[in-house]
Amino acid sequence: MKTRAAVLREMGAQRPFKDSQPLKIEEVELDAPGHGEILVRVRAAGLCHSDLSVIDGNRPRPLPMALGHEAAGEVVEVGAGVADLEVGDHVVFSFVPSCGTCDYCLGGRAALCAPGAKANNDGVLLGGDRRLHQGDATINHHLGVSGFAEHAVTSRRSAVKIPKDLPFEIAAVFGCAVLTGMGAVVHTAGLRAGQSVLVVGLGGVGLSAVLGAVAAGARQVIAADIAEDKLELAKAMGATHVVNSKDADAVQQVKDISGGGVDIAAEFAGVGPALEFAFAATGKGGSTVTAGLPHPDTRLAVSPVQMVAEERRFLGSYLGGHVPALDIPEYIALYQAGRLPVDKLLTHRMKLEDINEGFDRLADGDAIRQVILFD
Repeated sequence: MKTRAAVLREMGAQRPFKDSQPLKIEEVELDAPGHGEILVRVRAAGLCHSDLSVIDGNRPRPLPMALGHEAAGEVVEVGAGVADLEVGDHVVFSFVPSCGTCDYCLGGRAALCAPGAKANNDGVLLGGDRRLHQGDATINHHLGVSGFAEHAVTSRRSAVKIPKDLPFEIAAVFGCAVLTGMGAVVHTAGLRAGQSVLVVGLGGVGLSAVLGAVAAGARQVIAADIAEDKLELAKAMGATHVVNSKDADAVQQVKDISGGGVDIAAEFAGVGPALEFAFAATGKGGSTVTAGLPHPDTRLAVSPVQMVAEERRFLGSYLGGHVPALDIPEYIALYQAGRLPVDKLLTHRMKLEDINEGFDRLADGDAIRQVILFD
């Protein structure tokens, strides 16, 4: 079939993207789903910094590539071997396919799936194939999803069935923002009720962490960013305290609020100074967790003596350390019960044709979560 998709052919475009147009809306040919794959009519797709990092070249990927990894839609065809989904089912995509048989998957660490990671790095689906092309020229898949498109073929292992009464624009954010943000605090760092939490970087992922920390019963949720409007938004989402991380005494402010340093500091800004701030504000016996993706050359100086003497933990979190097929339905249930109001993350709704302007807003920090809606 033919469909339209946002295709990136060159990284490192100049800003503003509205003028340089790094993403071109192109007609592409989409093959029928193969064994273990499904064809999805995409209904909503979120714009994320992980997409932006490919556009600006911080996270190199094979090109050309149809971008988009946070999306939801309706199944319109199932390939051979798919027995647990049928036409008409609603799904949210997971940007790390889980093979279910490697050591990581069997150990409950689906985010580290070895075949899934290789497929994502190679720009192919989990089975090793590319289903997108223009004539004889193939187009790479983005993280097994390529959700900035009217239709997508993906591995069954990249999709999670969701309730049909959940709006697609809400469903999409569970595939990345909610899993990554809430998971870093609750799952990777192991937040216990009554602990103190610092969230550094208040984009869609960081504010998801704020919502998750509140839902999990943190006694203090301290939100930090350099933008005052985002601090106000964090308070509206349940943060008990806010700190402008540009303040010279920002670390001391956090220590004064928390009584010496927080139990968990989570960093989502994706820049070295933000991670340094999070580590400095973590208390003895505490955990610093990062889900930010800075430039690969970024380095951080940490004192081993401090790590040992204060029994500190430094953690990385990818996909929130989740098993999406298990955890996405649980988080959706929290939303439907009114305990995880992720709808507050949505600031812009747009058409596919406006995608470059959307990434300008994201790069400028003028949006939290923007969602492309498809008819």
